[in-house]
Amino acid sequence: MISLHCPLTEETYHLINKESISLMKKNIYLVNTSRGRLIDTSYLIEGLIQGTFAGVGLDVYEEEEGVFYEDRSNDIMMDEELARLTSFPNVLISSHMGFFTREATKAIAQVTLENAYALEHGKELKNSVLS
Repeated sequence: MISLHCPLTEETYHLINKESISLMKKNIYLVNTSRGRLIDTSYLIEGLIQGTFAGVGLDVYEEEEGVFYEDRSNDIMMDEELARLTSFPNVLISSHMGFFTREATKAIAQVTLENAYALEHGKELKNSVLS
């Protein structure tokens, strides 16, 4: 089992690539919840075809901009690699929404309401993103 939990940097770009996949044992599970570009998608597909991966879970995708957070159910999928990934029965792609658990959405709502209350009552904003 390989689970990726790291930022995207020059050192981690395509961390999962032709060489690293060639060193993996067969029937491994790969999960990426970090950044899509940690994985070289073309070699991931090759590894899936060769049976390196028993299963792959992707909450992120290398070329996800403009794909996720939009209703594309009536569109033709123009990204051939993404189309290919979705054809594998052992690949799950969660559209960059894997963190939307009941607990996470409750926490997000709580913080949002606390921020709105603080703003309305002139209190310090603990989560302000403006400088």
